[in-house]
Amino acid sequence: MLSVNQQSFSQSGLNLIPFTISPSCLLQVGTVYILMLVIAQKATSEALISLGEASEELLRGDRLPILPFPDANKLDKD
Repeated sequence: MLSVNQQSFSQSGLNLIPFTISPSCLLQVGTVYILMLVIAQKATSEALISLGEASEELLRGDRLPILPFPDANKLDKD
């Protein structure tokens, strides 16, 4: 019984019909995938921050047109 457990442990991995992928190879591919996701998340967050800063700069008060507001005294008389 012990030899069956050892044999199945030594042959563990992803068994495809023509070949077998070892767990260490799957771990390496998974690690690269996770690192790429982390880098993409960082780049996306930096892009969103710069987009927010650009929109703030676009809508600053000194660049907006001055709107003519009616006087309070003029409204009370009418």
